[in-house]
Amino acid sequence: MNFPPSPKIFRAFTLIELLVVIAIIAILAALLLPTMSRAKESARAAACLSNLHQVGIALQIYVSDNNNKMPVMRDVSTDSTIAATNTFPAIQKVLASQLGNTNVLRCPSDFARIFETTGSSYSWNSLLNGEDADHLKVFNIRFDSHEIPVVYDKDDFHKVRGANKAVNYLYADGHIKNLLAIEGTK
Repeated sequence: MNFPPSPKIFRAFTLIELLVVIAIIAILAALLLPTMSRAKESARAAACLSNLHQVGIALQIYVSDNNNKMPVMRDVSTDSTIAATNTFPAIQKVLASQLGNTNVLRCPSDFARIFETTGSSYSWNSLLNGEDADHLKVFNIRFDSHEIPVVYDKDDFHKVRGANKAVNYLYADGHIKNLLAIEGTK
């Protein structure tokens, strides 16, 4: 006995089912985007820390080549209307030979293009100009090398990561932190 072929039944999505699936995908994407943004910023902050580490090595080379004295340099202001008040060279000039590539002075999160304006995304603590690297003093207060920042972000480039992690600091002993804490010693 031959039976006639049975008609194939196709089950298709209804419009409501399709809209529900699209809404669920949109919600999941909305939940993931902030996480992805923070992860990207964490990667850029890690590259910034690496740059500061390289600057720290350049400073150590400079100090060892110059009788244990910190460099004398100025920080270039981000405000173009303010003229330089001293004739000291900027960080990108003083440390050029130690850094090799001055692109190290560009923070990956510098979206304000401070590097292009000033030559560096990082500020120099000019209070340390010419100081003995082993006996750092600021306003006649002695600081241990792990307590005094020497180079730091010019702006809160990493504020997406939170207020305590918005700015990276390179300290005189070479360690790098996100939080500034200054304590003087006697």
